[in-house]
Order: sequence, then C-alpha cells, then structure tokens
Amino acid sequence: MVNKLFVAISALTGTTIGAGFLGIPYVVAKSGFLIGLIWMCLISIMMLLINLMIGEVALSTDTIHQIPGYASRYLGKRAKVFLFTASIIGLYAALIAYLVGEGESLSFLIFNSGNYALFLGLGFWFLVALISLKGIRSFKKIEPLMVIAVFLVILILGIISFHKINVANLSYNSPAFLFFPFGVILFAFLGYSSIPEMRRVLINNEKLMKKAIIIGSLIPLFVYILFTVVVLGIYGPGVEEIATISFGKIVSLLGIFTMFTAFLALSLALQDTYRFDFYLSLRKAWFLTVFVPVALFVPIRIFNLAGFVKILGLGGAISGGLISIAVLLIHEKLKGQKKHRETEFKISLPLILKMLFIFIFFVGIAYQFLELL
Repeated sequence: MVNKLFVAISALTGTTIGAGFLGIPYVVAKSGFLIGLIWMCLISIMMLLINLMIGEVALSTDTIHQIPGYASRYLGKRAKVFLFTASIIGLYAALIAYLVGEGESLSFLIFNSGNYALFLGLGFWFLVALISLKGIRSFKKIEPLMVIAVFLVILILGIISFHKINVANLSYNSPAFLFFPFGVILFAFLGYSSIPEMRRVLINNEKLMKKAIIIGSLIPLFVYILFTVVVLGIYGPGVEEIATISFGKIVSLLGIFTMFTAFLALSLALQDTYRFDFYLSLRKAWFLTVFVPVALFVPIRIFNLAGFVKILGLGGAISGGLISIAVLLIHEKLKGQKKHRETEFKISLPLILKMLFIFIFFVGIAYQFLELL
C-alpha cells in the first residue's frame, strides 16, 4: 500500500515538475519576490483544488479518461474537441520552448555564448526525434528517479548557496508586472494529466487518492520556492531566462537534463493523443509530434519572435487556463449527475469561488495575448 502511494505521488509530482520551473526566477525577478511568492502559493492552491476535483470526477466515473474524455461525457462532444485543441496548443508550446531552452543551454555549455542556439537546438531536436521514433514508453519508469534527482540537486544547491543570498534582491516589488509571472508559474504547476493514471495505480486502494493528490500537488510548491529564493537571492534582476545558466556550466547541466526528459515525456503524451484520440497511425502521430515544433522553432529562433519564458507563459496561460476552467465546469456539472460509484472523497467548493478562479484564469489568458502585441 505504501509503495502504491509513493508511485501515485511520484506520478503527479513527476508530471508537474517538468522544466517549467526553470523560467520561474526570471518572471519573479520582473514582478518582485513577494508578488511572485503570492502567485506561486495562489496557483498552487488553485491547482491542488482542481487536481482534487479531477480525482473526484475520475473516482465517480466508471471508465478512465483524460480530461477531454470527461469533458465529452459531462459537457458534450464539442467541449471534447475544444479541449483537445487546448491540450495540443499547450504541448506544442512546451516542446517549442524546450527546443529554444536546450539550444541556448547547450550553446552556453559548449561555446559560452548563445550564438549557436539555433544549430544546437536543431541537433537536440534530431536526437529526440530519433529516440521518440524508437519508442520511449520505458522512459516513464525512471520518472520517479528524475524527480528525486531534481529535488536533491535543488536542495543541495540551496544549502551550499544560502550564504550568497542578498536579501535586497528579494525585497523589491514591481506592481506594473503584477500578472507577468502568471503563465509560467501556471505552466509549472500543471500535472493533472497524471491523475487518471493515479487511479489506475491505486485500484483497490482508492482511499489513498486524496492523500496522494495533496502531497503530490504540494511538493512542487516547496521545490519552486526554494529554487526561486536561491536563484533570485543571488542574481536578482540579472537572472537568465533559463535560470540554471546563471549558475554556470555545471548547474546548467540540470536544466539540460530536465528539459531533455520533459521533452521526451511530452512527446509521448502528444503521440498518444494523436493515436488514441484521433486514431492516427504510429508514424503519422510521430511525424506530427516532432515536425510541427521544429517548423515553428526555426522562424521563432531566426527572427527572435519569442524566448523561452514567453512561449512557456503563453502555453501555460492558454492551455492550462482553458483546461482548468473546463475542470471547474465539469465538477459543477457532476453535482447534478448520477454517479456510477460513491467516491472516497468529495470537494465542496462554493460556486462563487469557482467563478473567481475562472475570472483569474481569463485575466491571465488576456494578459498573455496582450504581451504578444
């Protein structure tokens, strides 16, 4: 039972802690630490509640689906198509951001400059395209180890760098950038796609679902706050978009490793979406997964249309915001539905609070669009 609980927690934490956290110090440096900390805590609480709602929906439904499947069941088929689109936008945004991030990180690591980011980004893409063609399902088995490795590196980094922190770097705030951290921080807390998998893991132990979701949702908050305090406390407004580059070549390997593993995991998720939801062949799913991001990455990089943080923020706000709104609507709809089984826990969130969450998500989405202008 304890082993199943650990696996379930690892599934949620591993999905949540991808590479989005690498952009948090940069966006928090713009707004100021206090504003960024408030956003991290607020979004963490919002996503914890949303994760619990998905857990309740999953436990009350006789068959296991991803969120678009639950949307089809409770909100209609049009909602399913809409959420498929939102999910794919988010996945492509993440893949493009990781190509940008890997190119910059590798260029810094090898040449100590960003001049070769385009070519090294293409080299990284070629490598992961070949790996994903061979199939990367076995990669999911090491996901818990990846999470533990990232956690330990950040913890050690925090301990050995604590004496270098300048409190002045954490004491300023810039209300003009109030919503600037929203998209990237939201992206960094998105892990709800793992909750249906958690239900599979906890078959016959569903009573552990609530505990697993709570623990798995809160671990990233601790990791992100520690990472942001250390990075921002040392480098302040001068922090790089990909925070690990600020620490030099050795620590930048953490960012390279994290983006590499996150890219592979998201590639698998996107291929599965095309195969199992759109019924495409393995080769067609692979082609769409690997060639669309690189086709967009090249002009973005050549013409400097957007950086790592802007792409993550856009994907996080649009995809994460729309899917989160859908979850709130699905959960509200569930109240009037006959449940197939009695759930092990229930989340009672007042409608006014759900409406407040929806308003925040809409404002975040609008802000990201305005940032593009």
